[in-house]
Amino acid sequence: MSGAPLMALDSPALSLARQLNEAFIEVADHVSPAVVVLEVTEKTRDTSDEDSWWDLLPPEDRPRHRNHRRSPRSHPVMGEGSGVIISADGYILTNEHVVDNTEKIEVRFKDGRTYDAEITGADPESDIAVIKIKATGLTPAKLGDSDGTRVGEFVVAIGAPFALTYSVTFGHVSAKGRAFDGQNLTYSDQGFIQTDASINPGNSGGPLVNLYGEVIAINTMIEGENTGIGFAIPINLAKRIKDRLIAEGKFTRSRIGIEIRELKEYLAFKNIDKHSAPDTASGMVVTDILPNGPASKAGLHTGDVIVSVEGKPVETRLQLKGAIALEKPGKVLTLNIVRAREHLAIKVQTEAWPTEDALAEVSRPLDLGEMEAPAFGLTVQSLTKELADYYGVEPGVGVLVTEVKRDSSANSEGIQPGDVITKINRQAVTNLRQFRQALKDADAKKGIMLDVISNGSSRLIILQGSTR
Repeated sequence: MSGAPLMALDSPALSLARQLNEAFIEVADHVSPAVVVLEVTEKTRDTSDEDSWWDLLPPEDRPRHRNHRRSPRSHPVMGEGSGVIISADGYILTNEHVVDNTEKIEVRFKDGRTYDAEITGADPESDIAVIKIKATGLTPAKLGDSDGTRVGEFVVAIGAPFALTYSVTFGHVSAKGRAFDGQNLTYSDQGFIQTDASINPGNSGGPLVNLYGEVIAINTMIEGENTGIGFAIPINLAKRIKDRLIAEGKFTRSRIGIEIRELKEYLAFKNIDKHSAPDTASGMVVTDILPNGPASKAGLHTGDVIVSVEGKPVETRLQLKGAIALEKPGKVLTLNIVRAREHLAIKVQTEAWPTEDALAEVSRPLDLGEMEAPAFGLTVQSLTKELADYYGVEPGVGVLVTEVKRDSSANSEGIQPGDVITKINRQAVTNLRQFRQALKDADAKKGIMLDVISNGSSRLIILQGSTR
C-alpha cells in the first residue's frame, strides 16, 4: 500500500495543533460564565389579519435586519438573544434590537441562575443596549481594544444561536471598518468588524472574543444564513455608547451642520488646475453648510477640505461622522482644514442632533440644501459659487446632482453626480425652489426633459418617471 507515511502522534505539527485546540477551549471556558442568554417577551402585536412585515422580507435579508425570530401571532412573541456581563453589580451589554419593544426580559446564566432585567438605556443607531439585573459579585468579561485588532486574527463567538444556548464557534477577523452607508441608514455612521466565525439568529448581543479572552466586538448581524459573513460592533464604540447609556439612559449624537464628500471623489468630476486645487491629497470636502448651524457660526466655508478632527486624520465619510457624532453635544472641536492653498485650524462647538419629531417638522431640503426626486432616482443640491468653480460652470445656472440611484431612469440615461441640471421641460431651474416647482408642474408618467451640463458639455435628456 503506497502513500505518505502516517504522522507520528507526538510530531511537532500535531503538538502545535493541540496547543491551538487547547487555546480555543480555554477561551471558551474563561469567557462563557460572563455570557448570558436573554429570553425576551415582546409586547403584543396584533397581526392576526395579515402576514408579519418580517415574513414578507426575502429569507436571506431577515437575519441582517433582525437576528431574533418574530411571529405573526397576536399573542406575545418569545425570542432569544445573548448578552455580556460588564460589571460586578449586574450591568449587561447587548443589542438594542434584542430588547426593543419587550415586555419582559429574563437573563439566564450558564449555571442555570435566572434574573429579571430592566433596560438601562438603548441606542438604536448603534444597535447597543445596556440592561440591569439585581445581582452582585458577578465576574464581568474583559473588554479589549478593537482598534488594535488585526485582520486574520482568530476569534471566538459565544451565544445562543437558534435557541442552542452557549454555542461556541471560531473563525477569523475577515475585515475591519465595514460600512453600510447608503444601504442601511441606521448604521450609516459606524464601521463593523467582519468575521467568518459562524453567527446566527440568537447570537445577537453575544461577544466576539480574541485568544486573550478579551471581548473585541458585539455580534449583531449576518449577511444571509450560512454564508460565513457576520458583522460585529467594535467594542471601543460599544464602550463609549454603554458609558453614556449607564450615566444618562440615552446616547445623543452631535453634529456641526455640514454635508460632505470625499476629496478624491469630489475632484474626479473635473480636472483641477494644480494652482487652484486644495493643498492636500485627502480629506472631506464641505459641500453644504446649515444656515446658523455650528459650522456656519465657526466660519467654515463650502469648498473647505477637513483633513483632521482633534488631530486625527479623516479620509472617509465614516471617519469624519464618527469623530463628530460620538462626541457630547456642546464640545468644542478643532478642525484642521485646507482652504485652497491655506491651512487653517477652526474651532467649532457641536450641537445635539435634533429629535425625530423636530426633524419631521422641518423639511430636509430647506435644512440641508438638498432635495430628492424619487420618481427619477436622483438627488440635487444648490450650486454654490465654490461648487460652480470646482465643476467649471457659472454660479446660479442650475442645481447640482449629488446622488443617483442605481436602479433608476437617471442612472440608465447616464446622469452622474457632478452633473448640473439647468432646465426641466424648458423651464429654468437655478435653485431648489424652482426645481421643486418644475417637478410639481411635470407629469412623471409622461416623463421630463432635462437640460444638463456634464463634463463641460450640454446634453438633452428624457427621463421616464416611476410611480412606485
